[in-house]
Amino acid sequence: MPDKTVGVAILGCGTVGGGVVNILRDNHDMLLGRTGIDFQLRHVVVKDRSEYPPNAAELPMSTDANAAIDDPASEVVLELIGGTTIAGTLIERALGLGKPVVTANKSLLALRGPELFALARQHDTCIAFEASVGGGIPIIDAVLRGLVANRIDAILGIVNGTCNFILTQMTAKGWTYDQALKEAQKQGFAEANPTLDVSGRDAAQKLAILSGLAFNARVVESDIHVEGIDKVEGADIQFAKEMGYVIKLLAIAERANGDWISLRVHPTLVHKDDVLADVGGPFNAISVFGHALGHALWYGRGAGRTPTASAVVSDLVGVGMGTTALSFRQLRTLPDMTSKANVLPFQELQSRYYIRLAAMDQPGVLAQITAALGRQGISLSSILQHEAVGTEHVPVVITTHVAREGAMQAALKEIDGLPTTASRTVCLRIVDQPKEFGGR
Repeated sequence: MPDKTVGVAILGCGTVGGGVVNILRDNHDMLLGRTGIDFQLRHVVVKDRSEYPPNAAELPMSTDANAAIDDPASEVVLELIGGTTIAGTLIERALGLGKPVVTANKSLLALRGPELFALARQHDTCIAFEASVGGGIPIIDAVLRGLVANRIDAILGIVNGTCNFILTQMTAKGWTYDQALKEAQKQGFAEANPTLDVSGRDAAQKLAILSGLAFNARVVESDIHVEGIDKVEGADIQFAKEMGYVIKLLAIAERANGDWISLRVHPTLVHKDDVLADVGGPFNAISVFGHALGHALWYGRGAGRTPTASAVVSDLVGVGMGTTALSFRQLRTLPDMTSKANVLPFQELQSRYYIRLAAMDQPGVLAQITAALGRQGISLSSILQHEAVGTEHVPVVITTHVAREGAMQAALKEIDGLPTTASRTVCLRIVDQPKEFGGR
């Protein structure tokens, strides 16, 4: 006999919602045996009947979200619609009735998280959101609970499987960006309109959520410097490989200059010995550095029907057992309880750099380039140049020691203005491997 029954209303029965339905039905007895809770599907809501799943006759389907939320038998509401408009309105309705909400909606939380968390607190209920970052990887729980004894100093993550799949194909097969994107769409890793992913905004929204929890500060998407992968060229992937690096789209949050927090998403050169370099295809991996723990890595599938549904059901169990509500009331790290982040201006970032330029193959040109860098106090780490083949311009690749972002941008402006360089100089940032991994 179950200890108790919990009625569940699921809003949205697409990829993730359908996965949740399957887990709750197929693994009902397992969940009951582990938790003592009988999770009962009371409502499965979609926009209209054309979205009914093939097994709709076996489910409590409806198209009336308000009625499903208002039903006293719906004790927990799972918002799996996505977007920032209708989903937000429905979550507000559920919270206003004092009903716990489980959501995977990173875009909504990145935009309105503090407001919605405050509303939940006002009505003595809670929001659970493990599935909003990292798909099935339990990174939210790790930061909120598992690492609560740590001052977290940095988070570096591959948090967008679409971008990682594209860059992996470009690296392993020598494909162009367009070829890799088409394959990602063919395999279902990229949407027909991939802009949110490839622009870096998806990763930035996830970083806003995760970094806010890690640094006990209120972070919004606009705090984060964002660059996507749509301008990454095969030449840079190849040059990076020659120098022992792999290009990944990283979401990075780290303490800088005391109380400042550096927040950024951009293509990054990662050394081949760094564990993040080996993360391929649609997988995600998140490195966390705590003052007590040191370095730890969370790895797994960051999207998809069953991985994300796994995180949603985990949250549902936490709500059903009462542990989520207790944590929600006690924790002072949730975004409605913290102050605005002290974000480091991007121009003040300190980083190593990779730059690639096209220079005329004649004496004195390299001296002009290094002089432009030197005037900004930028010290060179290495120079790589291939022989010219049938062209007056040759590619020159330079890596630098640590420099200030503003100084690098000023130097690039001067270099691009030289009559001996052609096209715009490519500039990517380098993240060195953690010290624990030993070294070069």
